[in-house]
Amino acid sequence: MQDDALWRMTATAQAAAVRGGQVSAAELTDSHLARIEAVNPRVNAVTQLWADRAREEAVRLDRRRAAGEELGPLAGVPFTVKESTPVEGVPTTFGAERFRDLVARADALPVARLRAAGAIPVGHGNIPTMILAGMHTRSELFGDTVNPWDPARTPGGSSGGDAVAVATGMAPLGLGNDSGGSVRIPAQFCGVAGLKPSTGRFPADHRVLGPDDPGLASQLLVTDGPLARSVADLRLAYEVLAGTDPRDPRAVPVPAYGERLPGPLKVAVVADPGGHGVHPSVRQAVARAADALRDAGYELCEVPDVPRLDDALEAYGRITVTEFAPSWPVVRTLLGPGGDRYIAAAMDETPPATAAELTALAGTWLGVRRSWAEFLDAYPLLLGPVFTEPPVEPGLESRDRAGRERVGSGMRLCTATSFAGVPGVAVPTGLVDGLPSGVQLVGRAFREDLCLAAAQAIEDRLGVLTPLDPRP
Repeated sequence: MQDDALWRMTATAQAAAVRGGQVSAAELTDSHLARIEAVNPRVNAVTQLWADRAREEAVRLDRRRAAGEELGPLAGVPFTVKESTPVEGVPTTFGAERFRDLVARADALPVARLRAAGAIPVGHGNIPTMILAGMHTRSELFGDTVNPWDPARTPGGSSGGDAVAVATGMAPLGLGNDSGGSVRIPAQFCGVAGLKPSTGRFPADHRVLGPDDPGLASQLLVTDGPLARSVADLRLAYEVLAGTDPRDPRAVPVPAYGERLPGPLKVAVVADPGGHGVHPSVRQAVARAADALRDAGYELCEVPDVPRLDDALEAYGRITVTEFAPSWPVVRTLLGPGGDRYIAAAMDETPPATAAELTALAGTWLGVRRSWAEFLDAYPLLLGPVFTEPPVEPGLESRDRAGRERVGSGMRLCTATSFAGVPGVAVPTGLVDGLPSGVQLVGRAFREDLCLAAAQAIEDRLGVLTPLDPRP
């Protein structure tokens, strides 16, 4: 098999080839490392490359196969890991100069699960500094990541480095996380698929710099999630990552696949959540996806809106600002020149809540979750936009108040569904004016399987966009 064909294969095909002995894990790793060497200088997606470590892990995997051991479902598959997610023995820098030498003592739980399944981490993916400098992937330590479709457009974030690495063939899988669109938005902007799971579906540990756990918003909003070029690969990663772990009491022992629902399955369609406006190309993407689902046998139902969108957005902003305010004077010093503008604007516009107000906001949070549960009881799936515009220019959200509000509005369905704790899968729908377009499928809590099945139906009819060579 030609080496340049290996990195083009899906993760599912790569693992099958390694398990079957058609390809060695060492050959597969070298193919991806060569692709990274050729492409990464043009897009700056992979920040720390672990070539020697990856080769050593591949050799050990090949020895196990030669000894007759049964290999895991991701045998030999390379993957990237978001710069904020620990990988044992290498720095978790958060893209900040201050943490350049913050070496992780152990793998994060999702990294450990992927490794246990045979996958091989090859490098960290770039992020906005501390995940806080904005939606655009630009870090103090590593600089800007480039959208491979158009350098004048942002790749999104905060899992932008991993999305670009997957889109350009540097790895078939990326491990990001999402608290309001950080997996789904770069998936749309880069033309790949991404999964934000239900709160509690994947075990994780999001402690950052010490033994203390983060506050309630960080505990409940942040979910790790994979990126892939195909829905089948996303499903494979989902099956590996799902489950419980005693180190995360939030993880719920729910089967990865729920009971079969009577058909045809109803899908609510909302192209313009909240009626705040949507770009014609995004409306077209939702329509194309709806046609694909209708052709696959789903029942499409136009509905007026999603539940309590504005309530969710207001409560999300107030709760997160309140939790973040005490540490902001220190954190803003870690963001580098200009890196504090995005959060500073939010802090200026949204005052922290009082104790009484925070108690009331906790009630609003529960009410929003209840409203979404009732909505999804009637419609097991929702089809809507990921971001209500095509990919925007880099740094728009940090430029001024108008830019920040425009980006915040664009990601509103992602923000609301993260607040509701429900799963969402982003899937491409094609190209518009040379840029990828896409939608997301939102489902009932712990019914990622329904989201993935619907996303597969769309992909089957509309195709896969990547891998691609970066465009000048």
